[in-house]
Amino acid sequence: MSTELLALRISNVGKTLFVICLAIGAGLWAWIEKPAPLAGMALVGLYFLFAIRVADQWERVAVLRFGKYIGLKGPGLFYMIPIVDTVSRYVDQRVRVANVSAESTLTRDTVPVNVDAIVFWMVWNAEKSILEVQDYTQAITLSAQTALRESIGRHELHQMVAERELLGHELQRILDEKTTPWGITVQSVEIRDVQIPQELQDAMSREAQAERERRARVILSTAEVEIAEKFGQASMVYEHNPTAMHLRAMNMLYEAIKEKGAMVIVRSSAVETMGLGGMLGTASLGGQKVQ
Repeated sequence: MSTELLALRISNVGKTLFVICLAIGAGLWAWIEKPAPLAGMALVGLYFLFAIRVADQWERVAVLRFGKYIGLKGPGLFYMIPIVDTVSRYVDQRVRVANVSAESTLTRDTVPVNVDAIVFWMVWNAEKSILEVQDYTQAITLSAQTALRESIGRHELHQMVAERELLGHELQRILDEKTTPWGITVQSVEIRDVQIPQELQDAMSREAQAERERRARVILSTAEVEIAEKFGQASMVYEHNPTAMHLRAMNMLYEAIKEKGAMVIVRSSAVETMGLGGMLGTASLGGQKVQ
C-alpha cells in the first residue's frame, strides 16, 4: 500500500458520521422539499469523514499543518483540519521481521556462500523515523543486506558455519549503530542458513572422513604401544618370578579347557614342570573340572 493511501485511511467513526449527516440531510429535504439541506449536510459529513481519524494502539502518526510538523497523534481518536492539515504514514511500533539474503558472496578465504538471515527490529521513536527517513522499511532491508555482505567478507567459512551466533551479534551491532539516529533499534539478527557449493560440500565430506580415519589409526597405534609396554612390564615380572609364570600358564590352560568338549594337548615335561600331574589326577578321580 502506498504512502498516499495510508495517509488517506478513513476511520469507521468518520464513515458513520458521514452516513448520519446524509440521512439527516435526506430527511430535511423530504420535510421542506428543498435539496439545500442535503447539500449542506453532505458537506458537513465530508468534513467529519476526513477530519476524524483513528490510530491503533501500536500506531503513531505525524500531523503537518501547511507542511510544518506540529506533533504526533495516536493511539486512539484524533482530529485534524482537512486541507490545512496532512498526516504522514501510520508508523507501526511493534517488533517486525525483515528477511535478508546474500547470494554468491565471497568469504575471507574466497569461498562463495549463500547466506539467509532474519532481522528483528522496531521503531522506538516514531518522530525520528518519519522526519529523518523517507522509507525506513526499505532502508532497514537494504542496510541489512549491505552489512551482511560486509560481515561475510570479514569471516572465513569455518567461522560462519560454527559461529553463527557471533556473526548475528556483529550484524546487530553494525545495524544498530546505523539505525539508532533514525529512531529504529535492531533487537536481534539470526543467521538462518549458510549454503556452500555442492562441489565444496563433497570435498569437505571427504576431508572429514579422512580426518576420522586418521584419528582412528592414531588411537589404534596408541593402544598397540600401551599393550606392548604392558607386555614388557609383564615379561620383567615373569623373568624374575617363575611361580608367576607357572600360575599364568595354568590360567591359560584353564581358559582353554573350561569350555565343554575342549581338548588341549600339552607336553609331559610342561605338566611336570608346573606340577599339574597330581592336580589333574585328583580332578579326574573326583569327576570335576579343573578350577
